[in-house]
Amino acid sequence: MSKPSDPKQQSQVTPLSVLQRFRVLIRTAQRHSQWVEKQSGVTGAQLWALQELLEEPGLRVGELAKRMALHQSTASNMIDKLETNGLVLKERTSADQRVVRLSLTTAGRQLLARAPSPARGVLPEALRLLDEAAQARLQQELDGLLHQIKDLDEGFGMQPLPFSE
Repeated sequence: MSKPSDPKQQSQVTPLSVLQRFRVLIRTAQRHSQWVEKQSGVTGAQLWALQELLEEPGLRVGELAKRMALHQSTASNMIDKLETNGLVLKERTSADQRVVRLSLTTAGRQLLARAPSPARGVLPEALRLLDEAAQARLQQELDGLLHQIKDLDEGFGMQPLPFSE
């Protein structure tokens, strides 16, 4: 009889072992986001938005949404909350009043400076740290998995899990 620490048992791949890893990833991301909110007073997604605006002041809402892989209306609602809390400033350009540029207020920069890391969240940061080849392999395998799900259930809509704002 083999022990649980046997390398053969640890590396055995089954549908359940893969599922368990998905659960660990999701739970880790959720716990980190909850911890961030408790520590900083903003959600994990809001903190990520602040980080993006620190790195690229003057983004438009659509550009921010693209950087965070969000629907534009989700990003807009999140920015409205951050503006209400005095962390983000919306400015219209003089050339085209329809264009709204986003920047951090002093309070937004201060909050970000004392907030937990990584500001983007543990899962986005871990994915960002993978090399391009590993990202491509992972995306290809996940696309294959999504294709299998689509074949099993046509009616679920392939919608991503929403961020909490």
